[in-house]
Formats: sequence, C-alpha cells, structure tokens
Amino acid sequence: MNNTLILPPRLVDRPFSRPEGLAAGMTARQLRSPYLHIPTRGARTLDPPLELLERAQAFATVLPQDSAFSHLTACGLWNLPLPSRAPTAALHVMRPTDRAHIRRRMCVGHRGLETRTVEEFEGVRVVAPLDTWCDLAELSADVSLEDLVVVGDAIVNRLEDRSLDHPSFVEVVTGRTKPIGRPKLDAALRLLRFGSRSPMETRTRLVFVQAGFPEPRLNVSVDDSDGGWLLTGDLVWDEEQVVVEYQGSTHASRAEASKDFDRAGVAHDHGNQLFMVFAEDIFDSRRRRRMLIRVGRALGLDPGTLRIA
Repeated sequence: MNNTLILPPRLVDRPFSRPEGLAAGMTARQLRSPYLHIPTRGARTLDPPLELLERAQAFATVLPQDSAFSHLTACGLWNLPLPSRAPTAALHVMRPTDRAHIRRRMCVGHRGLETRTVEEFEGVRVVAPLDTWCDLAELSADVSLEDLVVVGDAIVNRLEDRSLDHPSFVEVVTGRTKPIGRPKLDAALRLLRFGSRSPMETRTRLVFVQAGFPEPRLNVSVDDSDGGWLLTGDLVWDEEQVVVEYQGSTHASRAEASKDFDRAGVAHDHGNQLFMVFAEDIFDSRRRRRMLIRVGRALGLDPGTLRIA
C-alpha cells in the first residue's frame, strides 16, 4: 500500500467516493492528491485497481444503488469461464427498465434488472449466475453457442444438476419475455451436461456430439473385468471400451507425460483404447478431422455418416 497519503481510518484499504472522502474529513485538495487514483469519475483508491473485483468495487462506490454488474462482468466475478474473444475491459452494468442507462467511461449499460435475481458478492451487487448465463446470449458477436454451453456446464456442476432437463435453467429462460438470443439459449440448453471438469473438456465433448457420435459418459471410472479401478476417463464409451482424455497444460511436464503413457498402457492391457486429445485437435480443422475419424473407427462408426467439418 502507498502510505504517503494518510487516509481517514474508515477509508483505509477500500475504494471510496468523493462525497465519502469529504464526509470523513478529507479536503478537496487531499482528494486531488497525485497519490490517489481515480478509476472512474468521482471514485478514489489508494492503489490502482487491477483485478476485475477491485475495479468493480471501485466503480460501485459511484454507481446508482439500483444497479448491478451483469453479462461478462458478472461472469468473471462468479469465476465462470469467459468467452476467449469477448472484450472484458469495460464493466457491464444493469439497471431497471424504467431507469436511465449507465453512461460512464469504461461501462456498458443495460436495462431489465427487475427481471433478474441479484446477489451480493464481496460487497458488490451482481446478477446471479443463471440469469447471467441467459444474458450472455445477447452478446451474439462475442459469445458463441459453444461458449454458452461451456458456461452452462460450469453452472450445472456447481448446482450438481445431473438431470438432462435442467429445470433451473428452463425456469430462467421461460421467465423472460422474448429474450434476445432465445434460439441459442434453447440449443445450448439441450447440450448442457453434468461432469465436465474444464472448459476444454466441454469443447471436446461438443466436437464429438456435434459430429454425430453417441453421447459419452463424463469423468467416470474405467474398470477391469473384475470391477477393479483402472483409470478415470474424461469421455468414456463403455460398451466399445473407448476412452478420450483431453490433455491440457497440466499434462505438459515429463512426469505427467509419463503418467499419461502408463495410463494408456494399462487401458490397452485391459482391452480399452485410450486416445489423447490436444487443443490443436479441437481448433485445427485438419487435425480435428483426423482425430474424429480415428476415434470413430474405434467406435465402429462409418466416417461417411459423421458430420465432420
């Protein structure tokens, strides 16, 4: 912390508004001190707010009390997977429909808060995760169907919702009057599943399902003929004894690579086929095609019947 400027005790270690500073005994000159940062008009912080939560807390000191953080900002505050190409510099802020949009630099204003559930997180008002998921469909230029499923899968896991109809999501969608992006929401709803442990595991599953593969089970045990545990597979087709493992950055070390190689050998010894899938197999069209044909053959599928782009 920068201790060059002495703040009133009640303003230490937190952002505050200019009126709060004056009420605490600070002078107008002190509030113009070069040792204070101004993240947005009327707000003051002793240290520059760098993280999303810090920025939200600073802006919240000067935003109307009937507002709440929404869309991509709510997604980030709830630690839900953010779409990779979505801009996150500006803060999304929502107010009730009968109130004016927030018009402030580095803010994106929305209305309709009266139909959303609002929760408090670390001292700021935030649109609840399920409503945030629904709102993301409005950002069609930045949020794809796959992005929406990735976020939805993360929420499904937190709710421990193992159903296929996802009543909590259905209630949010049906509670909206003609929500923007309704077709995308309906499509995403049908694709939500419990069990993915990471955004890339969800994207890997979607690549197979959208190509016409049968649904795999997610993160389940693969056992030997006596019922003994062999491994836990990311995507498992039990009857065909085919397992797909997504290899993320945590598998980059030699020690992890050694474990992966040994696991593949153990699976093979007991009649299973284990396929290692990497990000390039998902995002590179040529590698994706080769990977899908390879796994499809192991499942006994005719490549000619698959939807391989």
